Amino acid sequence: MNMLLVIDVGNSHTVLGLYQDDELQGHWRVVTNNYRTGDELRILFSMLLQGEGVQPKAITGCCISSVVPQLNMALNEVCQTAFNVIPLMVGPGVKTGLQLQCDNPKEVGADRIVNAVGAIEAYEGSLIIIDFGTATTFDAVTAKAEWRGGVIVPGVQLSAEALFEHCAKLPRVELSKPDHVIGRDTATNIRSGIIYGYADLVDGLVRRFGKEMGGTPKVIATGGLATLIADVGESIDVVDPMLTLTGLKAVYRRNQGQPS
Repeated sequence: MNMLLVIDVGNSHTVLGLYQDDELQGHWRVVTNNYRTGDELRILFSMLLQGEGVQPKAITGCCISSVVPQLNMALNEVCQTAFNVIPLMVGPGVKTGLQLQCDNPKEVGADRIVNAVGAIEAYEGSLIIIDFGTATTFDAVTAKAEWRGGVIVPGVQLSAEALFEHCAKLPRVELSKPDHVIGRDTATNIRSGIIYGYADLVDGLVRRFGKEMGGTPKVIATGGLATLIADVGESIDVVDPMLTLTGLKAVYRRNQGQPS
């Protein structure tokens, strides 16, 4: 029995998934703390696994994508001490099956690579992948598994926090869909501006992507606020919250010489 732990370390959250062979047995989202030690991560990961009835030593493989380099050493340490495995860190030299057609492939974030791999595994044809994280990324992938490039914009939550932090009289608001575009109080004004404005940003960029890519690419969204924006916008075809985990599993299997 193979037990694969996949870990995606983002700037705001870390998402973990546990696969037993092909089946996703559990998944968790925790806050990313850039200063956690290997001991702290070992305790945290062990508690999450044991909550699902899995002992840490049952893990037979681990695959990690990280955009927080200062945590990478601690992640390597915990995989070796708690799970007795050497993790596969997604980066240069790792087999992904994705052709990076950009000026500097080393600049492409590991999270964007595994999202693209996950999308290729699950969907056919040309794709636009949108990840609603701390930053929101748009990636263009052809039907031949070519990563053509993309766009990076400030994330939805980050934009809302910027208003609160830099405008003295504006409150922090919970992000939810307003009933009307024209708000009648300050909080609703902010919600409407962020949610409807962001949905139109997404729709506009998808339209421009489609013109440059040709045809009608399928639009896949993932990340914490993907469903909220998809409910308001018109261009997102599928919300896939497990896209990154799917990609990590596929990358691991490819590098083990297994069918993804």
